[in-house]
Amino acid sequence: MTVALMWEARAVDGRGGDLLAWVRRQETAGEPVRREILRAPRDRVLVITWWDADYDADLPELPEPDGELVTRAVHRWRFESVTED
Repeated sequence: MTVALMWEARAVDGRGGDLLAWVRRQETAGEPVRREILRAPRDRVLVITWWDADYDADLPELPEPDGELVTRAVHRWRFESVTED
């Protein structure tokens, strides 16, 4: 099974570049199958990691950034792949 972890944060106005740099420096305690970092207007950063694991597996997630860097708590979601071959 493939599980995707999504992590999304919104930086304080004008600090999107700082948040993006912070995310790029973060390492997980394990190697995902794939990791993608995206950004969006309003200084938002999204990280998606894909893992070969069960849905409820204990997987490493990115931490919360410093409160002075973000406007709110990080949003997190977990999805399982339903693609059929």
